[in-house]
Amino acid sequence: MITNLSPSDEVFLANMNRVQRQVSGAGQQVSSGKRVNVASDAPDEIGAILQLRANMSQNTQMQTNLALAKTELDAADNALSSATTLMDRAITLGAQGANFTLDAAGRQSLALEIQSLHDQMLAISRTTVQGRYIFSGDADNAPAYAADAAQPNGVQRLSTALATRQVQDPAGGTFPVAKTAQDIFDSRNPDDTLAPGNVFAVLNKLSAALQANDTGLINTAVASLHQASDHLSNSQAFYGTVENRIQDATNYAASYNVQLRTELSQKEDADATSAALALNQGTLQLQAAFQMQGKMPRTTLFDFLG
Repeated sequence: MITNLSPSDEVFLANMNRVQRQVSGAGQQVSSGKRVNVASDAPDEIGAILQLRANMSQNTQMQTNLALAKTELDAADNALSSATTLMDRAITLGAQGANFTLDAAGRQSLALEIQSLHDQMLAISRTTVQGRYIFSGDADNAPAYAADAAQPNGVQRLSTALATRQVQDPAGGTFPVAKTAQDIFDSRNPDDTLAPGNVFAVLNKLSAALQANDTGLINTAVASLHQASDHLSNSQAFYGTVENRIQDATNYAASYNVQLRTELSQKEDADATSAALALNQGTLQLQAAFQMQGKMPRTTLFDFLG
């Protein structure tokens, strides 16, 4: 290729292009705060940078999931605390009803209060958080139970969905975060008959015994109340354990997020002082070079032949 540039001019332009690229790169680092803005800035490091960003995105999503799970777990724990209080009241009323000095009218009154406790227990099984029924397992768009006086446990089971949802632990692995209303309030034997610790059934049984004014049945129901109370306590213990794990996972995720941000910063963030210095030096070099180039003599052999 033929040009009108002298060899010295070509060298000058090549050097200017190099310095201008350095000035442009330094300027971009100063304005963006990043040493690596495009893949060509650090081809050998771009793979590690992209992986760190992907890890940060995944960790952020896990933090979101943990926060949502904590909200539901707090609600479940509070609901079961209320359920335990109701059961304690039922045990007290059952003991009063078993007292031989109480007459039929007194037991009728107690039966009405026990029925109220049953209704409140049913309401607890239908607890919602942000429109989701937290004790309905995977079918959390609807309640799992409705009142049905014709049933031996006083309720109708509307869903048999399991609770299969698990939360990912940033430290590794996953863990379950919920139980179903059937697990908690309507425990069953393997053959699907009502288990002795069935909360709904025990309350219903006690209410019926009090209405019948039958102290034998009342004493039997009271004994079952203690089993149901223990079952509720075990369910609440499950949620307490999961809450602790959620807190540990949340703390780990926060720490891991700091670690990832630090590693990413070390790889892609610019040294603001160095970048500003390089920008200033490059600008001065360009100015000086253009001034010197302007003072260079422009005479040629033809000037002397004229």
